[in-house]
Amino acid sequence: MDLGDFVPALSVPLVTEHEDVLFRPELGLQLSSSRINAVLDRICELGVNQRIYFLWRPFLPDPKDDMVFETALASSSPFIVTFNISDFQPAKAFGIHPIRPGEFLTKL
Repeated sequence: MDLGDFVPALSVPLVTEHEDVLFRPELGLQLSSSRINAVLDRICELGVNQRIYFLWRPFLPDPKDDMVFETALASSSPFIVTFNISDFQPAKAFGIHPIRPGEFLTKL
């Protein structure tokens, strides 16, 4: 399956959550704040801001994963790229398949 180019689907809550996680000291990233902000800015430049008009909460075991699911559903994304495959299994009922990053890159 050749997916060709892809565009990440983003939402404001999802980007805010990414920002929160990336700035956690316990994550141990060896990046300065300006580098983290540059990465987030680039992701926002490349992605499409998907507006969310309907919340599906609670749907997944982890409430913070619901915003990922809602963004994928609203944008008609075929995949959620994650290492957390098991928690996203319910998304399959909507035609959204959880896939590991390496597997996704192979499909590209």
